[in-house]
Amino acid sequence: MIAVGRKKFQLRRPKSKKKIPPAVSSSSAMEPPPPPPWIELPRDVTANILHRLGAIEILESAQKVCTTWRRVCQDPTMWRVIDMKNLGDLHDMPYDLSIMCRHAVDRCQGQLIDINIEYFGTDELLRYISQRSNNLRRLRLACCYSISGKALREAVKNFPQLEELHLFFMSEISAGDIESIGTSCRMLKSFTFNDRGYRFPLIECDNEYALAVANNMPNLCHLRLFGNKLMNEGLEAILNGCPHLESLDIRQCFSVNLVGDLGKRCSEQIKNLRRPCDSTDDYEWDAEIYDCESFDGNYCSSGYSDNYSIGDYDDYTNPFGSEYSSDNEVWFFDHDYF
Repeated sequence: MIAVGRKKFQLRRPKSKKKIPPAVSSSSAMEPPPPPPWIELPRDVTANILHRLGAIEILESAQKVCTTWRRVCQDPTMWRVIDMKNLGDLHDMPYDLSIMCRHAVDRCQGQLIDINIEYFGTDELLRYISQRSNNLRRLRLACCYSISGKALREAVKNFPQLEELHLFFMSEISAGDIESIGTSCRMLKSFTFNDRGYRFPLIECDNEYALAVANNMPNLCHLRLFGNKLMNEGLEAILNGCPHLESLDIRQCFSVNLVGDLGKRCSEQIKNLRRPCDSTDDYEWDAEIYDCESFDGNYCSSGYSDNYSIGDYDDYTNPFGSEYSSDNEVWFFDHDYF
């Protein structure tokens, strides 16, 4: 007892507080969630699944799913075939397809054998590919209005094993370019040079492209000249110059008249013949026929101009996100498509 003035105070020990065990959170009490089912798939099965996607989908989405898919997507064998197929709405894309394509080519480490480029191809991009892909066997270019004939001629010189070349709506490619390509690519087995079909009145007919094929691509087995302006003489030259031809597509080549001996010869020599007026239901592109009402101007009745040009595709910015989510963490992608 301690006396302080007239009052007495008793020192007491503080009552011991009952120890309350720490609260156990419901999340820690539960077992961690199992990993996504695709993580456990064999690597070859995962690669097979991802192969079904295009290069854009892989670079933009699939490789961001988890670290497992990221590792598979970094394997050079995943990039032996590069498909850059797109809808052509480049102005609405938040990324630069040209940069993405270069990145895909780099990943294959010289093993590229097949590539498809649509709408965004340029001379510079084609040169970049040709300098890194001398094992290329198949090249497909569609609506690449910025690729010149000269650039294509120079590029194919670096593709000594090229067996397939498919060109769709490549307005800058001349008959002389086709001759040079045939000279450089002696192993070429399949060639496509498709355009839009015109009917009445006929746009000027010529056999330049047909003769370029006939005189410089003797080993062709498959030829597509959809919408070409060749005439019977050009077709006959092809039959003479390409004796191994098995399939021939001359749909919407309205200057060709398959009657008499020529029609009979085509039927006998060509196993798979698509005639000028055959159905285009299975054609992957717009098969609308342009019938010009007059040839004294630049416009057809459809409203399309012969001088129609595609806008500049070099002004795209790319706010392409670089952040990934992995199996257990958040990390960052090492390439941005700016």
